[in-house]
Parts: sequence; C-alpha cells; structure tokens
Amino acid sequence: MTHLLDTDVCVAVLRGMKAVQERLRMLSPDDVGVSTVSIYELFAGVERCRDPRAEGRKVERFLAPLHILTLDRESARRAAKVRAKLQESGTVIGPYDLLLAGQALALEVKLVTRNTREFSRVAGLKLEDWLS
Repeated sequence: MTHLLDTDVCVAVLRGMKAVQERLRMLSPDDVGVSTVSIYELFAGVERCRDPRAEGRKVERFLAPLHILTLDRESARRAAKVRAKLQESGTVIGPYDLLLAGQALALEVKLVTRNTREFSRVAGLKLEDWLS
C-alpha cells in the first residue's frame, strides 16, 4: 500500500469529482487504503443525509475494493507523538487528523488530502493533494 486517503478525498470521489476519480483509478486498489477514522467520518455524514440508506450503500461500494485500515498500536503511538510535538509549538491539528497523520507515518505511506496546510505541520508526513 502506498496511499492513505483522507476523508475529504473520499468525499470528493463520492461526489463525482472527475479529476479525483481519475487519480484514484490510476492506482491499483492494492495501493490505496482508507482508515476506520475516515470511515467513521463518512458514516457520520451519511447519517445527516436525506436518504442515509442510499448514501450508506454508496459509501460501501466505494470502500469495497480498498484496504480498510484499523488504527493499530503503532499508529496511535505515532499520533500521540505528533500531538505532543504540535502542542509544544502551539500548532495542534484536529483529533481525527492527528490519528490519520499517525497512521500514515506508521505505515510509511502518502496521505492524500486537500488539507495540506494543516497536515504540513507534521514532520516527516508525505502528502499528496489531488483536489487543487
């Protein structure tokens, strides 16, 4: 696996953003993962939709070919280190973003996100922006 998708990229694919869909198609499903952290965020959004059942099915179809990554001990440890360093400098990022950053660092993969401004605060984190 080489790429971890941030929630904003998943949403862009689900909303039919052609450029993002094309970038995803260029990669093998074996190279792409989605964290259970992002899956939580996606389904939290689904619950606010007019038709949660239909939107939930869309999310499930999107996720089906991808690696689903649970937050393991090493990812949690890396996220905690990132948080501590960012707190020292007064530049903390959101809790879900901390978890995704820790996971990407632990797995040594690129985090695909639109939110490069926030994630660029994390030392050593490899980023790719498919939305700009």
